[in-house]
Amino acid sequence: MEYTTLFDKIWDTHIVRKIEDGPNVLYIDRHYIHEVTSPVAFGNLEKRGLKVLRPEKTVATMDHNIPTLDQHLPIKDLLSRAQVQQLEKNCKNHNIELFDLKHENLGIVHVIGPELGLTLPGMTIVCGDSHTSTHGALGAVAFGIGTSEVEMVFGSQCIMQTKPRRMLISINGKMNKAVTSKDLILYIISQISSSGGTGYFIEFAGDTIRNLSMEARMSLCNMSIECGARGGLIAPDQVTFDYLKGRENSPKGEDWEKAVKEWSMLKTDDNAVFDKEYHYDAADILPMITYGTNPGMGIRITDRIPENITDDSFNNALKYMGFEKGQTILGKAVDYVFVGSCTNGRIEDLRMFAELVKGRRKAENITAWIVPGSKAVEKQAQKEGLVEILEAAGFSLRQPGCSACLAMNDDKIPSGKYSVSTSNRNFEGRQGPGARTLLASPLVAAAAAVTGVITNPADLF
Repeated sequence: MEYTTLFDKIWDTHIVRKIEDGPNVLYIDRHYIHEVTSPVAFGNLEKRGLKVLRPEKTVATMDHNIPTLDQHLPIKDLLSRAQVQQLEKNCKNHNIELFDLKHENLGIVHVIGPELGLTLPGMTIVCGDSHTSTHGALGAVAFGIGTSEVEMVFGSQCIMQTKPRRMLISINGKMNKAVTSKDLILYIISQISSSGGTGYFIEFAGDTIRNLSMEARMSLCNMSIECGARGGLIAPDQVTFDYLKGRENSPKGEDWEKAVKEWSMLKTDDNAVFDKEYHYDAADILPMITYGTNPGMGIRITDRIPENITDDSFNNALKYMGFEKGQTILGKAVDYVFVGSCTNGRIEDLRMFAELVKGRRKAENITAWIVPGSKAVEKQAQKEGLVEILEAAGFSLRQPGCSACLAMNDDKIPSGKYSVSTSNRNFEGRQGPGARTLLASPLVAAAAAVTGVITNPADLF
């Protein structure tokens, strides 16, 4: 008997054709698109006289370039406005559902997919965006693709892909105080490096993972790409089913019962072999923060910047960040705090931030951007009274969008300024030319927002 992994089960059932000594032709169940990576693909498709083969399998939203203030007004940036208008035109021409700036389902592509029940266990999912790995949290094989591959999916609903190797990352034990799933993934990347997962698809397992909420799992899988992996996924379980039940596009009635029965079979066989395995103890993980210019340059917030690394890239990163070897991050003054993105822009992230800032005040030296990941998150924050808590503490809630995760819209960090960010990347200039990004969880961001310096959130509870 052959024992197989969850990844193999999903991948193998979607193979349309195996090319000898080449890639697989893989059928795609769901294709997400946005305004940045789709225009060229649409243009090339039309040059060949083709239409999108299965438009009902594609869903579009606006997120990367849109402003997070005054969304009722025309977009000021001409390039951003042009991209948004082109997406509207392309979706109309090809009969694709679009969530535009006026739509109640507007939001970051990797936030709205799960919350609308468009992302389901067992699916193959692609998007012209590297953080498509987010959807793996629901037990799907989801990964980012390039523009030429977006065109390929438009025209055939298939894609040619070389099958990745399989990696298991298991975490067991009870999480420490103020530790979130963002800390788990930052810890993992700090251990295996920003290239340690290259060529692999990761399955996250262990009782620590099983005890995470659905939204926490999304944050974890979202950043699997940041260790070089093709994607990450978690076997669906009761947490998954409870999250999906009743959502707009989830199966209903008898179809729901049938779906849950099928989804319950989506798990790795007990004796399945992975190509590589890592095992961690949750007790070793504390709130994390990055100090460099890739997500692997992270430390526990109570630790010091390493002193025993000598390569030029490490030294250049410290120079860019204005840090020194052996330096402690605690107590370092910062300028900006950003809560949002497809990593931490969900309602649970806003709840965490609000819980810590409640009864406190924003530090005078801090500019804070609190950005919901979707209209639905925005409405829920209003319904739960989170907006009132934020405002009482000196914060305000902006409108949905990718915001300061990347320098493609108005929300840019000025050169030389320090930003504690709940997003996923800290590359040079990622949040703006010369910006200095420290990746962290919503709790670490909240602690910095009310103290004005890097602070261990565990000390504030």
